[in-house]
Amino acid sequence: MITLESLLEFQNEEDRQKVLDLMRRFSSAERYGYQRLLEGWPREELKKHLARVFQINTRYADDAILKASSVLKSCRERGQSPSKVVFGGRNLFEKLKKKHLNGSRREELKREWRERRQGNLYSRGDRSKQGNLNLRFVWLEGELYLRICVGERRWVWAKVVRPVKREKDKWIGFIWSLYQAEKTGEWFPYDVELKLRDGEIYALVSVREKFPPATITLESGVLGIDVNAYPFHLALAEVSPDGNLLGYERISLHELLSASHDRREYLCWQVAYRVVNLALEKGRAIAVEDLEKLPKGRRGDGLPKLRKKLQRWIYKSLLEKIEVLAKRHGVEVAKKDPAYTSVIGKLKYAPQYLVDKDVAGALVVGRRALGFEEKLPESYELLLQDEEYLLYALAQLEEKIKELKRELKGEENEWRKRAIKKRLSVTRSELKTLQRHLRMLQSGESEPVSRDPADQRKEPVRGYLLRWRKSWRVLSAALTVPLLEKFPQSSKGTLRDFSPLKTVLVAGDWKRAVRRLVPVPGAGAAVQECG
Repeated sequence: MITLESLLEFQNEEDRQKVLDLMRRFSSAERYGYQRLLEGWPREELKKHLARVFQINTRYADDAILKASSVLKSCRERGQSPSKVVFGGRNLFEKLKKKHLNGSRREELKREWRERRQGNLYSRGDRSKQGNLNLRFVWLEGELYLRICVGERRWVWAKVVRPVKREKDKWIGFIWSLYQAEKTGEWFPYDVELKLRDGEIYALVSVREKFPPATITLESGVLGIDVNAYPFHLALAEVSPDGNLLGYERISLHELLSASHDRREYLCWQVAYRVVNLALEKGRAIAVEDLEKLPKGRRGDGLPKLRKKLQRWIYKSLLEKIEVLAKRHGVEVAKKDPAYTSVIGKLKYAPQYLVDKDVAGALVVGRRALGFEEKLPESYELLLQDEEYLLYALAQLEEKIKELKRELKGEENEWRKRAIKKRLSVTRSELKTLQRHLRMLQSGESEPVSRDPADQRKEPVRGYLLRWRKSWRVLSAALTVPLLEKFPQSSKGTLRDFSPLKTVLVAGDWKRAVRRLVPVPGAGAAVQECG
């Protein structure tokens, strides 16, 4: 979507006051609707209720619910409590709470607070309603006006003021599209939002952007992208059309965490340009994870400052900027399911290419976009059948649990206790996964293809995915604590070096990796003996 801003000039003060009153009622309806959504009100019932209470038409009421829903969704994506949302801005609210503020400075903040809370009006676009029903752009005597519905068949017309200062200004394209739509009758939808700022009313119009056909497609290979929170960065992997890793790069995002909102937006665009320029330079399409939620940490993880900053950042904003820029330059963008990309990357490709798990995860994203299926390597399949090694791994996990329990008992700091409890919970889950697999192996049983007789046609697919995912989970449980945690890592509590798995992956010799030194060419110093 492209968003363009213009200033509105009213014919008289009476019209301006009518619009301000409508904006106040709409803003109140949005805040009230937000609270009702938290209570679980159905949308249709709430729409009628808002229209009646705040004296706005049902379309405005529905748009108020839409805006409230977007705030609620954004809040949940950030990992924040929806009940603690402050309309008008929490930072401004906290400033007004300070008692030492007075005089002109306090009055200025109060004015800004009122404008943010009461100066909003939104109407979504509709092709069948000449682009927009409530807030519609119209031509009057050769000049552009915004027709604002302020009641039942009552409108206010405001002149649109928007100077064009550069040749490639997207406002020119929007005006041309409006002119063509009125001439041909082929309308297009556009969203309009009114904002009160510094005493002036501005109109922000959002239209769907038309992209040129993609000239760089998946057939040319891809640039796989993996978003990571610890450390906070993008991992990029250049993947050839045949699925091999050609190169990789990392882009740090830590500067975004301490930046203001406007500065953060600028930096996100800079990162997006860097990614797209790299894709153009390499002649590769772009593959990203279709993420719903990026882990931003929990209390007791030992990283309170980083966690607090991550909570304020929406990763989707960066991925959306990359997608928009790529499409503008004719670069195809593929979004893929992120399931098990990190696990497959660290166990299969990190030791194979001697790269870290983030780059390996980006490689899996790229391969998935190219249509490659990630099968278990033969050595890993054999490992899953080795009862002797699995019993050894089981004993190591049990010993790890005892160690964590001793550590928990001796720890007095409440926050560190929570971090230990989290590790203990994960280790117990891995233990159960391994025990279940070992019981099935010893009994000679196999996983049922499907437990739901009603979906028999889906059984082959569901059964394959179930076995595939369980195999990777069992592998992770059998290798992480028993083998990888026995070797020194670059960061305490974080596995970054997966080179010890190369002997297991290439030679299938997991017993040798457990018993003595495993020098890995190109991986730096030899890892220490374990066992």
